[in-house]
Amino acid sequence: MNHEGRAKALKLATHSAHERLDHRIMAGAPFADRERYVRFVKVQHAFHRDLAALYGNAALAALLPDLAGRQRLSQIEDDLGDLGVVVPRYDIAPHFGAHADVPTALGWLYVAEGSNLGAAFLLKEAEKLGLDEMFGARHLAAAPEGRGAHWRSFTAALDAVTLSAEDEQRAIAGATAAFTRVAALVDEHLAVAQTAAAAV
Repeated sequence: MNHEGRAKALKLATHSAHERLDHRIMAGAPFADRERYVRFVKVQHAFHRDLAALYGNAALAALLPDLAGRQRLSQIEDDLGDLGVVVPRYDIAPHFGAHADVPTALGWLYVAEGSNLGAAFLLKEAEKLGLDEMFGARHLAAAPEGRGAHWRSFTAALDAVTLSAEDEQRAIAGATAAFTRVAALVDEHLAVAQTAAAAV
């Protein structure tokens, strides 16, 4: 593990994937109007559905004590309801089931938690559409203790987990896979705007 901590090592290892995803999302114009925003929320729903089982996983809860309270799937579903959208149904099973490879899962959770840390900007954009933490943009809200403190408590627990060198690589692979998954969802739900932008 990087001597500065696992979270920082994961950030370094996935920097390029993270940058590409950020550009992909913004190219999709998710805050151009409410219709585009709904597409963005559907990206969030599909990703957090993939992760949902992790938040009730006993092995992970033993490593990340406040894990259960970090799940955002219910807020995302409430946001869809606010916007008059039926919660999507899927033909494929979620990525994670009742049992998960712990190092891989830690990588995915790192990405999910990091997205909440960076959601302050997204919330401001959503507010321009008349949405906020109580209506339509619940899943972008900060934790009661603040985004920074919420993130630091997660990374402290993440850094404290004992992993082998092989497990460290699986955690990195998990984080990379999570970024890849979100990128694929962005392409699926926001590709129309990207195609239009490329044609200009």
